[in-house]
Amino acid sequence: MDNDRPLKILYLSAEVVPFAKTGGLADVAGSLPKAIHSLGHDIRVAMPRYGRIDPLKFDLKEVLPPFPIPMDRQTEEVSVLQGQLAPEIPVYLVENTKYYDRDGIYMYPDDAERFILFCRSALEMTHRLDWRPDVIHCNDWHTAIVPNWLKTVYHDDPFFAHTASVYTIHNLAYQGVFGYRVLEIAGIAEYGFMYHPEMADLAEVVDFMARGIYFADAINTVSETYAREILTPECGEKLDPILRDRSDRLFGIVNGIDYEVMNPATDPYIARTFDADHLDLRVNNKLALQQEAGLDVDASVPLTGIVSRLTDQKGFDILGNVIDHLLDLNLQVVVLGTGDPHYHEMFSRLSQTYPGRAVVFLTFNAALAQKIYAGSDMFLMPSRFEPCGLGQMLAMRYGSVPIVRSTGGLADTVCDWDPRTGVGNGFSFERYDRWALFAAIVRALENYRYPETWRKLQVNGMTADFSWQASARKYVELYRRAMSNQTSERTVQAEASAEQ
Repeated sequence: MDNDRPLKILYLSAEVVPFAKTGGLADVAGSLPKAIHSLGHDIRVAMPRYGRIDPLKFDLKEVLPPFPIPMDRQTEEVSVLQGQLAPEIPVYLVENTKYYDRDGIYMYPDDAERFILFCRSALEMTHRLDWRPDVIHCNDWHTAIVPNWLKTVYHDDPFFAHTASVYTIHNLAYQGVFGYRVLEIAGIAEYGFMYHPEMADLAEVVDFMARGIYFADAINTVSETYAREILTPECGEKLDPILRDRSDRLFGIVNGIDYEVMNPATDPYIARTFDADHLDLRVNNKLALQQEAGLDVDASVPLTGIVSRLTDQKGFDILGNVIDHLLDLNLQVVVLGTGDPHYHEMFSRLSQTYPGRAVVFLTFNAALAQKIYAGSDMFLMPSRFEPCGLGQMLAMRYGSVPIVRSTGGLADTVCDWDPRTGVGNGFSFERYDRWALFAAIVRALENYRYPETWRKLQVNGMTADFSWQASARKYVELYRRAMSNQTSERTVQAEASAEQ
């Protein structure tokens, strides 16, 4: 295989910034392709055209008029619009009024059909565009059927004879589990359910993610530590047996952040731009954030930021057990996010009990998030598990020192501060326990008292490289590995057929 030639990559994602976003998947899908393209590869992105995506706003043009897609025993008409993620990076948006002209992205009773249609349309689209991908990069359960199809429905299609699949697990907890009817809709009922001796339930349901893991030519998740953690029953979300079976194809590649967009030196949302050489200017953002949030305006009081989904996964159960003790200390907290109602109630109670010291914004506001990254002294992520996490990297980029539990991508990106050596960019704890969390925060508060120490922590975080460039090179290596695996598998199958 020629390891230098440019590759053709079709990148499939249910959401892509700036077109549609509910979480970190969209950020990755909007950033990683740019970095891969910068390495000289032809990468193209595909997603559904949801009702919220305005064709005029994004200057979308029809590139394929309506054409039929097989769905169960009938067909659905789809068309394809084209926008741009960046110059020379097209985004193909699959349009179908019945399935996509809705306000939301997920949580519909026909989600299985919606994403089956999207994936099948994306494959058929490449035929009609006469653009043959070397690799199809699939993300999370919404696109996990594609590796399955390449090994079954499209196995004998010469157009895809040399097309490999890469499957990225962003969060193993969301697997896309449906009933048998989905196999008929997807056109793979004749291949039946999957079977694994350690996973009896797999023969009773259609688990899209399990199929992506089983059929993909290469698999990865979004940090090296999480790739190891998911091989265990504790973190494997009941898929650890099949992951262990496929561990020779499983790799961890940590996510990055878009340094062009997330840049404190140019950010239009923050009160005062700054960089690592001009950290004295940063205090203006803290004072502006305190004022906007209704906190007591005082530059000397340590301000802790949280930008997150408010769920158990993110560690708010253990935080809830110590938050009153923390607020008895000289500390302010600002929270931005939505999630479980009981956490809405918890943080709302805190803002009422500790006016001027605690405030919660039960929404998501991108501009306010930037202000929290730029204005907080510390950034809290006590996650029970975290495949990668972007918040800690964004916080460090903006000079906010992270306090995290050492798990998944948090363990890979946050190095615990060692005052003896001056090495470290944050504070971490290992045991998932309220007092371990409390101790880490107290340790951070103690170091905050020493401006030179704190400045060193900030600079260490701001000068670390969390850009996409290093990760993009690893993805290109993974693509070539997937292509090699696919070629080897095809060769073995051909030799076996010849012997029969």
